[in-house]
Amino acid sequence: MGVTINCDMGEGFGLYECGDDTGLMPFVDIANVACGFHASDPSVMRATVALAARHGVAVGAHPSFPDLQGFGRREMKMDRDELAACLIYQIGALKGFLDEKRLTLNHIKPHGALYGAAMRHEHVANAIADAAQIFDVPLLCMRGTLQEDVYAARGVPFLAEYYADLDYDAAGGLIITRKHEAKDPEEAARRVKRVLLDNKATTIEGTLIDMQADTICVHSDTPGAVDLARAVRQALDEIA
Repeated sequence: MGVTINCDMGEGFGLYECGDDTGLMPFVDIANVACGFHASDPSVMRATVALAARHGVAVGAHPSFPDLQGFGRREMKMDRDELAACLIYQIGALKGFLDEKRLTLNHIKPHGALYGAAMRHEHVANAIADAAQIFDVPLLCMRGTLQEDVYAARGVPFLAEYYADLDYDAAGGLIITRKHEAKDPEEAARRVKRVLLDNKATTIEGTLIDMQADTICVHSDTPGAVDLARAVRQALDEIA
């Protein structure tokens, strides 16, 4: 498989829904399924895994800080051992539902503030690597960050991400927002092509920065996510 599309899914809770997983699933290759600490619950996890299985979509774990009210987009202070235990617990829960469908855990992608913290704090990146080594799966991360340095030094395989629905600053930093804004699908597709063909991404200032990507992320809670994923899928098909 070449460059993939990944999407954060299963982020409803009880009777509440978040994102159109059914509409998105036909356009993605790998699903990052929430594990209950920022969103989801056992029934939602189970249903999301079943939906992915029907579409032949690989499933990875999408663990977070234990911040259900803040949707995992608020950073929490946790030491390495406590955080590693938190991640192992979440990933293990999802793996039970994968076992039910005779699917293997494909990868781990930290969610929201946890993902951002791993770009700034070595103990956070190491806690994530601790969990990845236990489950023996690759991580999704950003190149050119502390994440990459820690994972590479420890021999943990990883896939580099580009975000089709988030912005980057002039230093190459990812701007992680509490609430995602809608993006123009055609413009997003053009930017994805530039990343894959020229290894360049457009910043919020309009400048270009170096960017490499093995997988393109579309968030299910971004307004218009299905149209965005469809446009990105078409872009990948055109340059395949």
